[in-house]
Amino acid sequence: MSIYWREDEEQEEFVVPEDVLDVAFDMRCRALPVDHADALYQAICEALPWFDAVEAAGLHLIHGAESGNGWERPEDSDELLYLSRRTKLTLRLPREQVEEAEALTGQTLRVAGYDMTLGKPTRRPLSTHSALYSRHVVSDPAEDEEAFLQRSVEELKAIGVRFKKILCGKMHVFRTTDGEVITRSLFVADLSREDAVRLQEQGVGPGRKRGFGVFIPHKTVTKK
Repeated sequence: MSIYWREDEEQEEFVVPEDVLDVAFDMRCRALPVDHADALYQAICEALPWFDAVEAAGLHLIHGAESGNGWERPEDSDELLYLSRRTKLTLRLPREQVEEAEALTGQTLRVAGYDMTLGKPTRRPLSTHSALYSRHVVSDPAEDEEAFLQRSVEELKAIGVRFKKILCGKMHVFRTTDGEVITRSLFVADLSREDAVRLQEQGVGPGRKRGFGVFIPHKTVTKK
């Protein structure tokens, strides 16, 4: 039996650009409140005074384990996340700022009343996964799911991201120094490698410095 098999040359030759990278720090921190977005943002800005002014900079909120040994991650904003040694603090940064950020190694940040000591950093390129999601994309308080989804579609189109599937999910409320922020989760699928990288570089909506609109791979969907 003879078989002719040709892979998509464009996909095969794609090289992930390193204009934006994730920098993941080992960390020791006993616990954080579920709603730590503002506190973590303030601590990072204190340690890295340039962070707030860098447009492409963002951070990943810390989520801990979703479940394990019968334990489920709490959802109430005042509850605590108890963190393991495997937990990372991850910043998403333009390449030009990465080395400056790595100076955080060995420093202890004070986040919502808890000490967070940062260890060795690891640089990670952005993912080419075909399905990405953000746990928290900022939503207008007056928006229902349909209006949020439609606005998200328009924002994705505006930054040139092509996709075939999009879903919104859980709503959360955060307290910040700028007032209450409502977010919804957003799942985007059937992305090309280029569009996956673009979505991670650009994000959706405001608040990247507090971890909003930052996309990561959705692990339950097979990678292209």
